[in-house]
Amino acid sequence: MSLVRTTYGRRAFIQRVGLAGGGMMIGFSWLASCKEATPEEVAMMPKEWFEINGYLKIGDNGMVTIMSPNPEIGQNVKTSMPMIIAEELDTDWNNVIVEQAPLNTDLFTRQLAGGSQSIRQGWEGLRMAGATARHMLKEAAAQAWQVPVAEITTAAGMLQHQATGQSANYGEMASAAAQIEVPEQVELKDKKDFNIIGTSRKNVDGKKIVTGQPLYGLDTYKEGMLIAMVVHPPAFGMKFQSMDTSSVTSMPGIKDVFTINTYKEDTPRSFSDIATFNEMVVIVGETTWQVMQAKKALSVSWEEAPNVSYDVDFFGGSLTTEYPAGLENTKSHHLKMVEMASKKGNVVRKDGNVEKAFQKAAKVLERSYSCPFLAHNTMEPMNFYANVTTDFAELIGPIQTPEFMEKSVAARLGLPLEKVDIQMTRMGGGFGRRLYGHFLVEAAVISQKVGAPIKLVYTREDDMTFGNYRPSYYVTYKAGLDENNNLIAFHVKAGGIPESPLFANRFPAGSVENYLAEDWTIKSNVSVGAWRAPRSNFIAGAEQSFLDEVAELAGKDPIDFRLELFDKAIKNPVGENNDYDAERYAGVLKLVKEKSNWGTAKPGVSRGVAAYFCHNSYVAQVLDLTMQNGTPKINKVYSAVDCGIVVNPDAASNMIEGGVVDGIGHSMYSAMTFNNGEPQASNFDKYRLIRHQEAPMEQEVHFAKNDIDPTGLGEPPLPPVMGALANALYKATDKRYYHQPFMTNKPFLG
Repeated sequence: MSLVRTTYGRRAFIQRVGLAGGGMMIGFSWLASCKEATPEEVAMMPKEWFEINGYLKIGDNGMVTIMSPNPEIGQNVKTSMPMIIAEELDTDWNNVIVEQAPLNTDLFTRQLAGGSQSIRQGWEGLRMAGATARHMLKEAAAQAWQVPVAEITTAAGMLQHQATGQSANYGEMASAAAQIEVPEQVELKDKKDFNIIGTSRKNVDGKKIVTGQPLYGLDTYKEGMLIAMVVHPPAFGMKFQSMDTSSVTSMPGIKDVFTINTYKEDTPRSFSDIATFNEMVVIVGETTWQVMQAKKALSVSWEEAPNVSYDVDFFGGSLTTEYPAGLENTKSHHLKMVEMASKKGNVVRKDGNVEKAFQKAAKVLERSYSCPFLAHNTMEPMNFYANVTTDFAELIGPIQTPEFMEKSVAARLGLPLEKVDIQMTRMGGGFGRRLYGHFLVEAAVISQKVGAPIKLVYTREDDMTFGNYRPSYYVTYKAGLDENNNLIAFHVKAGGIPESPLFANRFPAGSVENYLAEDWTIKSNVSVGAWRAPRSNFIAGAEQSFLDEVAELAGKDPIDFRLELFDKAIKNPVGENNDYDAERYAGVLKLVKEKSNWGTAKPGVSRGVAAYFCHNSYVAQVLDLTMQNGTPKINKVYSAVDCGIVVNPDAASNMIEGGVVDGIGHSMYSAMTFNNGEPQASNFDKYRLIRHQEAPMEQEVHFAKNDIDPTGLGEPPLPPVMGALANALYKATDKRYYHQPFMTNKPFLG
C-alpha cells in the first residue's frame, strides 16, 4: 500500500459545494470513463446524483458515473481508464456508467490521444481519484456510525463495519461524503489486491459499434445543417489562382462557392496546425451528393506556389515549418536520399573509435534500407461539425488534440477561449492523422463565412491527397565482426524527407564499444506528420533485418545473437544515455522464444524474429509463413510484450493483434508516390492495403508479468513485426528485403 498526495500535475483538487443534493465536485488532472448508458440502464438511474470528485458521481442507489475526458480513437481508453478508477474506488464494475466529457481545461490536463500515453500518464491520477472518493465515503460512514474510520472496509460498492455489523452501499453515504473535506493524502491499494485491473472487460461502446448507433463525427446531424466540402490544389507546390463558378452555382442544392484561408498570416499555430494547403475552394450545399457533383463540375485554375514557412509552438518550444517551392517527384526524392546517404552526416552519438574498429574487423557488412511516404487512410475520413455565431463557436467531431485546437480556433475566429466549445466524438481511426486539426479550423471558418451550421466532409480522395503522410526514409547500416564473430563496430546513418528516423540512443547503442550514429534530412513541400509509432515504424524493421543478417554472417542464431548483445548492455553498458532497460528487452525475447518453441518450426514453415523498444514498452515477435504459389501466407505471429501492468488483457491483446496486421500490411503493399507534386493514388484502387485473407491466420499474445506501472501499448506492436516479416521472407525466398513495400522489394520510384 502506498500514500499519495491529492495534488497532482499542475492543478490541485477543486472543491465546489452547494450542488443539488448536497453534492460536490472535485476536479483533477487525468480522470477518465466507464461505460455508455443503455436505455435499460437509464430506467435504473438513481433519482439523485452526488458529485463526489472530478465528475465522478455516485447515485443514491450506488450507481457510479465517470466522465471520460480523453478522446477515444479505438485504443479502448473508455474501458481501461475507468477500470483504474473503479479499482481504487472499490466499486462493482457492473454499476459503472460512462459519459464522454467535453473539453474542459479547468478540470483536466492532456485531453489528448497520441504517443500511447493515455494510460501511462493517467495511471497515478486516476488511482488517486478513485482512492480519494473511497476515503471520503469511509469518513462519512465512520461519522454516521460513530466508529474509527480505520475500521471501515469496502468491497464492491459496499461499506462495512465488521465489529458492529453495520453496512451501507455507496449511494447511502454519497450525500454525506460530498461534505467531507478532501484529504491531503490517501492510501492506494496494494497492487496484489487488484480485482478489476488485470481482468478482461468488454468494450463499453461495443454494442453501439456493432449495431450502428451514432458514435462518430460523421453521424452528427443538426437541424438546418449544410454540407461543406473543400477543393485543394491537385499537387504539392501549387496554390489557388482562379475559378469559374458559373456552371456550379445554379446546380440543385448548391448554396455558395468561395475560397478560404484556413489560417491568417498572424494566426498563432501549434504542431496540430500543420497543413500545406492553406487557401482552398469551398462548396456548400444541402446534401453530400449535391456537393460532390458540384466538385466534379467546378473549374479551378492553379499555379506554382512560392516558398512558404511559418513558426509553430511545439510544446513550449518554437519550430519553423518550411515548404520549399517546386513540383517534386518520387524518383528525384530517392536519388537525393541516396546522395545524402553517401555524404558525412550530422554526428548524433559516438562511442569509442569506430573508424579504427572497422579497420581491424575480420568481417564487414553494409546494407541500405528505404521506405516510401504512407497515407493514414482512416476508415472515417476527416469531418467536423461547426456552428459559429458572432459570439460563440460550437464544434463537434473526431479530433485527437482538442485542447490544442480550441486555442487555434479561438485565435482564428477572434473569439475568447471560453466561447469555443469542442465536443469529442468517437473516432473511426486516427493513427496520428487526427493530431492535425486543420479540418476543424476549416469547418469553423466556413460556418462563420456562411452564417450557418455546417458539417465539413472530406471525400476519400480529399483525405488521401491532402498530406500529413508518414515521411519517406532511408538508412544505411554497417557492422564489423572480429575473428571470433563478436560485434566490435556499428555505424548507422539515417535520414529522410523531411525528417530523420534515427533514435541514436536505442539498441544496439550501449551494447557495442565502438558505435557511431549520424543523421541528415531533405526539405520538401509534401506535408508530413505522426503516423502510428513515428519513425519507429520504419527504423525498427530496418534495424532488425540488418541484425539478422549480421547474425547470419557471425554464424549465430538470431535470438542468441541479440541476447549476447543484451548481456553486454546489462553487465557492462557503453555510454550513459541508453534509453532502454536491457533486462526487460532481453526478457521479451526470451519469452517469445519460449512461447513460439523457437528452433522447432514445422517443415515448410519459415520463421522470422524481431524485437523493439518504443513508447516505453518492449515487444518481441516471431512470425511464421509459408509460400503458396509464390505468395507469402502468414500462418501465425507470436508477440511477447512488456508494457508493465496490463489493465484490460483482452483489450490489450486486441491492440497488439491490430498493430501486427497494420504493420504487415503497410510493409508489404502500401506506398504513396508523386509525379510533379501530384499524389499518384487518390483511392484504394491504386493505394494497396492488406486484405482479409492476407492477415495472419492466427496470433498469440503473451505479456510479461511484473508490477511496473503501465506504459505505451497502441504503437509498440507495429514496428518490430516489419522486421520479423522481412526475416521470415528471407528464410522462405533466400532473398533479403531491403525496401518497402516488400512485394516490390526495390526503391519505390513511382
